[in-house]
Formats: sequence, C-alpha cells, structure tokens
Amino acid sequence: MKVLGIVLIAMGILMLVYTGFSYKHREKIVDAGPVHISADREKTVDWPPYAGGILIVGGVIVIAVGSRRSV
Repeated sequence: MKVLGIVLIAMGILMLVYTGFSYKHREKIVDAGPVHISADREKTVDWPPYAGGILIVGGVIVIAVGSRRSV
C-alpha cells in the first residue's frame, strides 16, 4: 500500500508542475492515387491543476490507511 501511495503522490506532484503535454501527429490530407499530402498537426493534452492535488491527497490517505492496518 505504501508503494501505491508514493506513486500517487509523485504523479500528483508531476501533474501540478506539468499541467499538460503536446505531441505531433502526422495526418493525411490528400490521398489521391500516387499523390499523398500529409501535414504534422500538434495535439495538446491538458488536465486541470486540481487533479494533481486530488492525487496527492489520495496518496496520503492510502499511506495513512496502510500504516493503520499494519499496526
């Protein structure tokens, strides 16, 4: 349980620091016989900052519950 809690806290901190990421995707625009035209499109994935806070709180709760059960 401790490992899960630590992973949740680490992911929460990363989500607070990095609020999203972007990547490039090659997209076909025209595909007419021997003619192929494609373009690179940039896609963005964003998440709200409070999602990182929720993960941190969840990780603390998982660690607290795990330590109470082991006693």
